[in-house]
Amino acid sequence: MCGVCGCGEGHTHSHDDPHDHEHAHDHHHSHEHGHHHHHDHSAEHAHAPGLTQARMVRIEQDILAKNNRYADENRRYFSERGMLALNLVSSPGSGKTTLLTETILRLKDELSIAVIEGDQQTARDADRIRATGVPALQINTGKGCHLDAHRVGHGLESLNLPEHSLLFIENVGNLVCPSAFDLGEAHKVVILSVTEGEDKPIKYPDMFHAADLMILNKTDLLPYLDFDSAQCIQYAKQVNPRIKVLSLSAKTGEGMDNWLTWLRAEMALQRIEYA
Repeated sequence: MCGVCGCGEGHTHSHDDPHDHEHAHDHHHSHEHGHHHHHDHSAEHAHAPGLTQARMVRIEQDILAKNNRYADENRRYFSERGMLALNLVSSPGSGKTTLLTETILRLKDELSIAVIEGDQQTARDADRIRATGVPALQINTGKGCHLDAHRVGHGLESLNLPEHSLLFIENVGNLVCPSAFDLGEAHKVVILSVTEGEDKPIKYPDMFHAADLMILNKTDLLPYLDFDSAQCIQYAKQVNPRIKVLSLSAKTGEGMDNWLTWLRAEMALQRIEYA
C-alpha cells in the first residue's frame, strides 16, 4: 500500500509491444525483478496496527524521497532532449481526455506528441488518444490512486520519444494524492470542470497550490449552471497567487486558442533551454 495515501500500489503497464526494460534512456531505476509485457508490484509499505505516528511519518518521507529521486531522473531526461512534459490532474469527469484529444488534433501536425495515460483499470482513454494518431501508453494502477515517477520512467523507455516532443501525462482522476508526487514534469496543470463547484480550490488546496495552470473546462455549460467563475478563480488565487487560469470548452472549442498559445510558448522555452 502507498504509505502516503493508503492506496494499493499493485499496477500493470499496458504496453503495445512486449519489451524488456533495459533503461536505455539513462534512468537508473533500481529493480530486483525482470519483467515483460505486464507486471505487478506487491506492496512495499502498508498501514499496520502498532505503527507509531512517527514511524508512519518516516515511511511517508521515505516514499516521497524515493519518488523524488526518480522524478529528478525523469526531469533530466526531459531536459537533455528538449521535451516538455505536463502532468494533467483533475477529478474524474473533468474532461481531461476530451481536452487532450482536441488539443492533439489541433497540434499533431506541428509537434511530436505522446501521452502517458494513468487509470486504475481499462485502456479506454489510451484507445481514444491512439485514435488521434499519436502514441499513448496505458498505465493501470490497480488500487493505486496516482501515478509515480518510477512508472513514468518505464513509460519513457517504451515510448522512446524524439527530441522536442510534447508529453502529456494524464494522471489518475484524483485531486488529493497526485499533488504530492512529482513526476519530473515541467508543470502540473489542474483541470476543473464548471460542473464540479467553485469551491474545489479551497477544498483541495494542495493540488491547486502545486499547479502552475488551472483550466476551467466545460464553460459551454455555464448558462445552465449555478457556477460563479469569478469566485472559483478567486479561491484558486487565494490558495496559489501565482497560478494562471484559462477558461475554455474543449467540446465547442471556445477558449482553446489561448490554451494552444500557452503550450506553444512553453515548447519555445524548452527549446531555448535545450539550446
